[in-house]
Amino acid sequence: MDSLITAAARALATGDPLGALKRIALRDDAPALALRGIAMAQLGEFVRAKALLKNAARAFGQKEAVARARCVVAEAEIALVSRDLIWSQRALERARATLQAHGDLMNAAHARNLQIRRLLLLGRLDEAERLLAGFDPSPLPPALRTAHELIIAGVAIRSLRTKTARAALARAERAAREAAIPALRAEVENAIRLMRVPAARLIARGEERPLLLDEVETLLASETLVIDACRNVVRERDMVAPLATRPVLFALARALGEAWPGDVSRADLLARAFRARHADESHRARLRVEIGRLRVELKELVEVSATERGFALTPRRAREVAVLAPLVDENHAAVLAFLADGESWSSSALAIALGTSPRTVQRALEQLAAASKVRSIGRGRARRWMAPLVPSFPTILLLPGPLPGS
Repeated sequence: MDSLITAAARALATGDPLGALKRIALRDDAPALALRGIAMAQLGEFVRAKALLKNAARAFGQKEAVARARCVVAEAEIALVSRDLIWSQRALERARATLQAHGDLMNAAHARNLQIRRLLLLGRLDEAERLLAGFDPSPLPPALRTAHELIIAGVAIRSLRTKTARAALARAERAAREAAIPALRAEVENAIRLMRVPAARLIARGEERPLLLDEVETLLASETLVIDACRNVVRERDMVAPLATRPVLFALARALGEAWPGDVSRADLLARAFRARHADESHRARLRVEIGRLRVELKELVEVSATERGFALTPRRAREVAVLAPLVDENHAAVLAFLADGESWSSSALAIALGTSPRTVQRALEQLAAASKVRSIGRGRARRWMAPLVPSFPTILLLPGPLPGS
């Protein structure tokens, strides 16, 4: 490899894409095309970057399997950053196997990290942890060690294991200082900041206060009956009653939980669950039906009894009842939680990540755009959606994936 290619590769490794392009911008040989593609990706020019990497892979030819595999890994990283969630994972797995077989352990580790990051993005935490198990990052260079520790922290945060997350972030911070790449240090600082800001609200006995992530973890591990409005479940330690597909029942449960140990009037329940301003006999009949269904769904956890003016909730074992609510009660909060990462998303990628239909996501995006909470870029199949970065908007508890006890 000639000196210009070596110098460009070193510039890219230290996060200096412009320095790399100064050396190879006018060259069209296979190594230069690959490095130009990576440089363009670091500058955010993903379409041009993908084209350059595809050209580089063709230019390397069939005999240079390792070089082609490296191009595939670079393409996979661009697909992940640009939220192209339908990009072939089989191609990345084949590339990782090729790199491993030829002794390119650093790029094989990078490919593994990309696989895990995609699983984390989709909320498939069990699969991500299986890929992480038994992997020793100590031989890796500082930049890859930082990425690996950030992934461990991400899985731990999404699983609400805050001690594990803090330990991983401390290791990531040390590795990022060693790597001396400003963008990497900024990513670690953002992850650390997430642990220091409120993640949810606690509503109990008529009072309300913000909770940090470690306080949420403590709450869910306690004997308290928690009505979790972030995941739409009612839980008491390991006993979980999911109500995500029963919005009316969850609205009733939340109203009763917020009023505990008191009761809630029938008029207030009708307003919360059915948005009925002027209740008639049909609304009251429906309320009785839905209360009966709620009793069936929560029979192992609570008793719902009638009072003179409405209904009250009584836990069967727990001594306390609390509602865990998002910091901001927002329509389509899960969509906003994904868009809060600052990346541009297609509606199809959001549908995959949320596990719902593209049409449902499109309707949500149209409503959010009408309220000026998101904006679109491009048209047709190239259309992407973004949201303004709001530092206080909570994301972790609104993203898909199991919490403890699920």
